[in-house]
Amino acid sequence: MNIGQPPDPYTVLGLDPDATAAEITAAYRRAVRDCHPDAPHPDRDRLAAVLAAYRRLRAQLADRASAEHQRRSETRSADGCSIPVRVRLRTPAPTPDLRVGPVRHHPDPR
Repeated sequence: MNIGQPPDPYTVLGLDPDATAAEITAAYRRAVRDCHPDAPHPDRDRLAAVLAAYRRLRAQLADRASAEHQRRSETRSADGCSIPVRVRLRTPAPTPDLRVGPVRHHPDPR
């Protein structure tokens, strides 16, 4: 390991580099549970490494998603078939005022 280089986040969490977002989250939660300060044998150094690794992986996933979204939007506009659509949500018709005046008691006509 190089000094000054952060450890590989996949190695810290025990994952393959092609792990999905759900697998990353599950591994993170498992690792935090194992080294949490309330655990029987807490490991604060490992906890810090797990938190940093998860933060890096989440940032990478967000960057990948953003790049994919950008690529898709560029492809759509390059094809020339992007048509702007205006969506109007209809508001429901106003309901009539259903309040009733005072209720009068009518004695039983028996």
